[in-house]
Amino acid sequence: MSNIKNIQPLEDFNWEEFEKGSTFEASQEELQKAYDETLNKVSEHQVVEGKVTSLDKKEVVVNIGYKSDGIIPASEFRYNPDLKVGDIVEVYVENQEDKKGQLILSHKKARMSKSWERVNTALENDEIITGYIKCRTKGGMIVDVFGIEAFLPGSQIDVHPIRDYDVFVDKTMEFKVVKINQEFRNVVVSHKALIEAELEAQKKEIISKLEKGQILEGTVKNITSYGVFVDLGGVDGLIHITDLSWGRINDPHEVVQLDQKINVVILDFDDEKRRIALGLKQLTPHPWDALDAELKVGDHVKGKVVVIADYGAFVEIAPGVEGLIHVSEMSWSQHLRSAQEFMHVGDEVEAVILTLDREERKMSLGIKQLKEDPWEAIEVKYPVGSKHTAKVRNFTNFGIFVELEEGVDGLIHISDLSWTKKVKHPSEFTQQGESIDVVVLEIDKENRRLSLGHKQLEDNPWDTYETLYTPGSVHTGKITELMDKGAVITLNEGGEGFATPKHLVKEDGTSAQLGEELEFKVIEFVKETKRIILSHSRTFEQGKDEAEKPARKAAPKKEAAPAINNVAASTTLGDLDALAELKAKMEKSE
Repeated sequence: MSNIKNIQPLEDFNWEEFEKGSTFEASQEELQKAYDETLNKVSEHQVVEGKVTSLDKKEVVVNIGYKSDGIIPASEFRYNPDLKVGDIVEVYVENQEDKKGQLILSHKKARMSKSWERVNTALENDEIITGYIKCRTKGGMIVDVFGIEAFLPGSQIDVHPIRDYDVFVDKTMEFKVVKINQEFRNVVVSHKALIEAELEAQKKEIISKLEKGQILEGTVKNITSYGVFVDLGGVDGLIHITDLSWGRINDPHEVVQLDQKINVVILDFDDEKRRIALGLKQLTPHPWDALDAELKVGDHVKGKVVVIADYGAFVEIAPGVEGLIHVSEMSWSQHLRSAQEFMHVGDEVEAVILTLDREERKMSLGIKQLKEDPWEAIEVKYPVGSKHTAKVRNFTNFGIFVELEEGVDGLIHISDLSWTKKVKHPSEFTQQGESIDVVVLEIDKENRRLSLGHKQLEDNPWDTYETLYTPGSVHTGKITELMDKGAVITLNEGGEGFATPKHLVKEDGTSAQLGEELEFKVIEFVKETKRIILSHSRTFEQGKDEAEKPARKAAPKKEAAPAINNVAASTTLGDLDALAELKAKMEKSE
């Protein structure tokens, strides 16, 4: 029994209460009290620290030293993918006990309560912070920083232009706070700022070693319509579109692609070496140096039209070797038109070399030389007196320009349009684009012009009129035009005559009207000027001519002249007729 301790009973143990069960109840309360005293004093709506006890894809369990653990959605920890069991995190107590007796915590609200202060501290101290990229937005990304939604501009993601923003969504990255708007509580962050300092050092080292003519390897960073930007390892240079290829290109994508590694040569740079001009085509020999040494003026070449303008077209006969076809060398026609009427970009053409300067690297071409010059044998195809059909090109006040064929033009003078009709302007006779029959009158080979006639296709009716419309003869005609100075009469036998107003007086004293058909006597006929003077009134004034003849014979004496003070007033119709007839006889005898 030596091993049995002497156990003394409790002096204050109340057996009566023990039997009634009251001692047990008291001990339960004491135990609860003692248990509660071992737990943290937690108040709702306060931020406390807790330890992560377990986590999975959906939930994170956190122990804050309370009688139960809190469960927080795992989405609130997306900004921290390295979270693990044992980490201490800040939580916000939303509810000590919900309907299920569960402690409700929020990590997001805990972060928010201190986030603004932490963000401002990060800006002041130029700290590097961690953020979670939630989604895309216009112009950049939305980043979760300490629970605050900050803006990450697209230009601040990386030093290189970003082509696919979506690859950054759901990523955790390091940032620097670059701007805070205290009034609107807007935060702007940058990832680019973290790496610029390092790149700036690299850039200075690269720039210090740059030399003209140096060949470097670079990466195609950006492609624009005017050229290609190449990253030389922290320093950017530009290959202008004209320095990409010896041949003409419309789009730099025809030569390079994004992210392609290429060798380039340094062509030039400014004093601070901030603008660097690069070349790609300079790494290959100039195509003119490889041009066939046997090629000479007069040879035929084939090529593709690469550029076209009003004055001509550039044809590439080999990559980087071009020749100009001037519009005047496209057709034998002297009508200089736009080159677009003859060819278009992309056309395959054959041409003749007109000039070739290898030193200046210039070449002129022609395509009209592939056809025979129509003026070389113009007398054979268009001899004087030959008849042809031409196309009306344009008018002038003095005639009509027509085209017999491409390169062969001619002029029909206004006086050669009609034997009888008085044409005031060529547009009265025909229209542009119409066909007209002509006869060759004269060839001017030196100036490449033909004199043409239209009326010469018919016999001259004035040869017939000369015998028909003799002075004193009477003919029927119709008044087709009436003016103040007289009337135009179309005679039934052909041709037109003219009558002054006093010769239009009818026998009843009235004047003849437009459209009337009457008899007219020929007073005067002049073939050279195609003039026929007519009178209606003379047809009914019988014998007047004969009665006045003796008076006209006596009149020429000089001493009788003073007796006639007003010659115009004393001259009769008979005088005019006699004078007209005398003049006609004199002209005819001459």
